[in-house]
Amino acid sequence: MESAEIARRFLTFFEERGHTAVPSASLIAEDPTLLLVPAGMVPFKPYFLGQRTPPAQRMTSAQKCVRTPDIDEVGKTTRHATFFQMLGNFSIGDYFKEQAIPFAWELLTRSEADGGFGFPEDRLWVTVYQDDDEAAELWHDRVGVPAERIQRRGLADNYWHMGVPGPGGPCSEIYYDRGPEYGREGGPVVDEDRYLEVWNLVFMQEQLSTVRSKVDFDIAGPLPAKNIDTGMGLERMAAILQGVDNIYETDTLWRVLDRAAELTHAKYGRDQRSDVSLRVIADHVRAGVMMVSDGIIPANEGRGYVLRRILRRAIRNLRLLGGQDAGLMHELSAVALGTMGEQYTDLVRTAANIHAVIDAEEERFLQTLRTGTAIFDAAVEEARRAGGRTLDGVQAFTLHDTYGFPIDLTLEMASEQGLSVDEEGFRRLLEGQRQMAKADAAAKKTGNLDVSVLGELLDRSGGGVEFIGYHDVTAEARLVGLLVNGANVQAAGAGSEVEAVLDRTPFYAEGGGQLADQGVIRLGNGAEIEVRDVQTPLPGLVVHRGTVRSGEAQVGEPAFAEIDVERRRAISRSHTATHMVHAGFRRALGESAAQAGSENSPGRFRFDFTATGAVPVSVLRDVEDEVNDVLVNDLDVRAFHTSIDEARSMGALALFGEKYGNEVRVVEVGDYSRELCGGTHVARSGQLGLVKVLGESSIGAGVRRVEALVGIDAFRFLARESVLVHQLTDQLKVRKEELPERISGLVGRLRDAEKELERLRSQQVLEAAGALAEGAADVHGIALVAHRAPDGTGADDLRKLTLDVRGRLNARPAVVVVAGVPKDRPVVVVAVTGGAKERGLKAGALVGVAARALGGGGGGKDDLAQGGGTDPAAVGEALAAVERAVGAA
Repeated sequence: MESAEIARRFLTFFEERGHTAVPSASLIAEDPTLLLVPAGMVPFKPYFLGQRTPPAQRMTSAQKCVRTPDIDEVGKTTRHATFFQMLGNFSIGDYFKEQAIPFAWELLTRSEADGGFGFPEDRLWVTVYQDDDEAAELWHDRVGVPAERIQRRGLADNYWHMGVPGPGGPCSEIYYDRGPEYGREGGPVVDEDRYLEVWNLVFMQEQLSTVRSKVDFDIAGPLPAKNIDTGMGLERMAAILQGVDNIYETDTLWRVLDRAAELTHAKYGRDQRSDVSLRVIADHVRAGVMMVSDGIIPANEGRGYVLRRILRRAIRNLRLLGGQDAGLMHELSAVALGTMGEQYTDLVRTAANIHAVIDAEEERFLQTLRTGTAIFDAAVEEARRAGGRTLDGVQAFTLHDTYGFPIDLTLEMASEQGLSVDEEGFRRLLEGQRQMAKADAAAKKTGNLDVSVLGELLDRSGGGVEFIGYHDVTAEARLVGLLVNGANVQAAGAGSEVEAVLDRTPFYAEGGGQLADQGVIRLGNGAEIEVRDVQTPLPGLVVHRGTVRSGEAQVGEPAFAEIDVERRRAISRSHTATHMVHAGFRRALGESAAQAGSENSPGRFRFDFTATGAVPVSVLRDVEDEVNDVLVNDLDVRAFHTSIDEARSMGALALFGEKYGNEVRVVEVGDYSRELCGGTHVARSGQLGLVKVLGESSIGAGVRRVEALVGIDAFRFLARESVLVHQLTDQLKVRKEELPERISGLVGRLRDAEKELERLRSQQVLEAAGALAEGAADVHGIALVAHRAPDGTGADDLRKLTLDVRGRLNARPAVVVVAGVPKDRPVVVVAVTGGAKERGLKAGALVGVAARALGGGGGGKDDLAQGGGTDPAAVGEALAAVERAVGAA
């Protein structure tokens, strides 16, 4: 039974029993304490906490999840994975144990022909919390599980909570006996490899007031309403139903693994090292595809860093298996898209965008590996020069942390060079970094209290703040909540920084790339709140952030809310222009140019889109011309609501990575542009006036950014350019159309002049070589030249001069040291002849003496070395230090 069929059967079973099937939420968690969704219940957490009203009391879902705390264990075991899918059924204050337990048993044991999973009853075991007599009796009396196959366990195994104050309760787990070949008899309390957990049923029935650890917490009392939260791992179920030993041999992972083996000429099952790499590749490629599909872009922080690490671990393991070529990730991503596309149809629609992001990250990391290899080689040379056989832990950590160079690749390459790595030092630094991250995560957990406070405000607003800003710029409302420093207050005086909640508002909250409205809230008692920002920390809750300008803001007061109309109009022009530029780029570059972010500010906007490389200037100009041709036709801009299926049938664009409900808002500009959008727009395209594209640049792997001006800002920019062009034509005495050629000629002649000056300067410096060689001092039989070159002499010329002087002294034991200050930072070069080396003098050691005097360092070979520092005033001392070192030899 394939994975897609397992999910379909699960959802169908519970739909037939009155559950509403809820689509998988995005991997980007709404919960501010989480980067990614790590469990199937996370999207339902606000319902369990009573912060939001659920769409139904009975729900079921197949939820995408990513969990990375054990990422280093992926591949080493056959049970760890980063991406997985959790099937679940949920009851919010509806049924409880008496129905949840029979539901689970029926679905598992019903025959496949009747829509079940066909598990033999005599191979199923259950565990219950040690004090949960009710669950034990239901399993035995209602379902018929023999008492010897019902085992009781303690808090660590069979009690669930979220790690913070909130709901909790005992749980009951169902295990499948894989047979004696997998381990010892005696049930899951004896061997969880043989007895594999397939389903966990959580009975939320208690309110926890304090949580100190998994097994140490205080129970305040029973919950007002009891809830059910269950989870069945799809991959684990697939392993059992497909008759394979582990999740990596199931359909969706095996196809990626098998293709990776083909591409790298590896063979799964041949040796442990190859097997680990193939499992890492299969898991990480699939996880990467699913994360990118939800709009996550590789970055150096946050969830973007999680994605970057996952993709780079996959690429690195491909290289360990011998896959050196670019493009392997494209091949494997295509397989992952094919295997997951039946469950998640959006993957097919956004495949080009997903490929663009992953391909770009692969190319970037391959370049990083090349850079890291050069840094590694320098570190090896430094270790050898110091006479050591170990690569320093700090260097290994710098390679890992700064250059993205994996530690196991460093270990492998060091071994090839006959060196070891200070792994203990590396692990110590890495652990320090992890502890900092843990402390940060622990601090963020306290944010759950803030979410609860916001949930109270949401309830006060009547379950959601009414937004009327599409048509109104003012509104009569009531102040229903105030926060000061994250705490609920009833009043706040003048000068207080507040977060205010109204029951209805014309203020647009930042979202969809559109900046928030600004304005003022005037209260009935005369107080005024200046609004600088508006956000939606929870769906349906609009929070106005600002300062009490005068009087005392009091909860319950009537309010008059008024936005800054000119700012709104300018932002709306930018937003409509963004839609039109998006349409223009898709026409010019194809469907792979999908919007990956935007910011609509007053008078200007930026538009991010997926692309494999830079956009030619000619394409930028063509898109700009096309958009301006369209907007002067003064097309009608219309917004309307419809179903998601109807919107897609009419060709409305959904933003890459965004998730939508069943009803969506469509904004169309005539027949030129049609997108799903919740933002504000102009009434007609002619109101934009003019769009001026300023340029484009890269902002990350596979993502380009276009910046542009709109309306009066565009006109002002062109006016300034016109004045500049007029000034240049006057100064150069040419017509404006001749400016590019004239300026190009001037720049060319200037470059030629600079090259000639550089040649003359080099010639002048090198002409001194003969005189320097003739004037060499004799230091105990060593010919010594210690020379300070004129300031501004380039590092290359310093090196050439040093080599030239040494060449003239090659028949004698000689040391040549030349120092200078090319660009505010001193450089020193040391060269020694063969005779000097026989006397024990080495250039690398001597340059170190000089560089330390300069406040820096350096290195090189025994006959030639270069260094530098930070103190130009110490050049004389550096030369003297080398002279003393030669004299002491």
